[in-house]
Amino acid sequence: MSAGKLACQIASTMSSPAPSDVDPIASPRKRQALELFHGLPSRYDALSAAFSFWQDPRWRRALVSAAAPEPGDRVLDVATGTGMVAAELLSRCECSVVGIDQSAAMLSAASARFASREDSRVELLEGQAEALPFADASFDALTFTYLLRYVDDPPSTMRELARVVRPGGRVASLEFGVPPLAPARAAWRLYTAVGLPTLGRMASREWAEVGRFLGPSIRGFYERHPVQRIVGYWLQAGLEDVQVRRMSLGGGIVMHARKGAASAGAPSAGGSALEV
Repeated sequence: MSAGKLACQIASTMSSPAPSDVDPIASPRKRQALELFHGLPSRYDALSAAFSFWQDPRWRRALVSAAAPEPGDRVLDVATGTGMVAAELLSRCECSVVGIDQSAAMLSAASARFASREDSRVELLEGQAEALPFADASFDALTFTYLLRYVDDPPSTMRELARVVRPGGRVASLEFGVPPLAPARAAWRLYTAVGLPTLGRMASREWAEVGRFLGPSIRGFYERHPVQRIVGYWLQAGLEDVQVRRMSLGGGIVMHARKGAASAGAPSAGGSALEV
């Protein structure tokens, strides 16, 4: 199927839900995520880069380097959003990519990106990371971006992500971080408390909400789930040789690992390495 046909198929089967259309039985965390991203896709790529001082694109490239796609690989990109990571994966080698996201609005932007490419190597699906519609060991590699803050049970989600990766396959993620060193952490707190909300208000009402939300969301997540605990979630999911790379003084965190031979859910004996 060509990307043009794919875009038409997505457009005909998906409409961007208004916030009032969000599933009423979804958890508060998931409802908040869907509502937050509803109004962002039109300028998401440009503004996410600008508001991160152009670090976000660099982090995404590092994520794809960590995933190390190889020719012929089938890669799953979870929380694909507007398809930035999926596009970077496709640019690296002759792999194929399945992008999945719970936001129909973001997927519509992704479909527009790939329709212009006429690239048959990408497929876009609406779905949730907590219940992936794929058989065990369906993919050679898996990437996910800014995901774990939006799920109710990160350890369970990691087990589900690992489930669909073949033994020996690679998993890589990108998340925002809180800088560990005091001067950088103070600057981060000032920016997320004052600078980001101000810039968001200048952009749009929707980005103003993101500006208010992001700092407390990131800080609260790591209070509940410190980085070493997250490493533990990866190991418990059957991933080995977990590597943690802090980028931009710790404002971004790229993690990667490989799927062990044991079944997902069995704790891995692999260690972790921290690169600052």
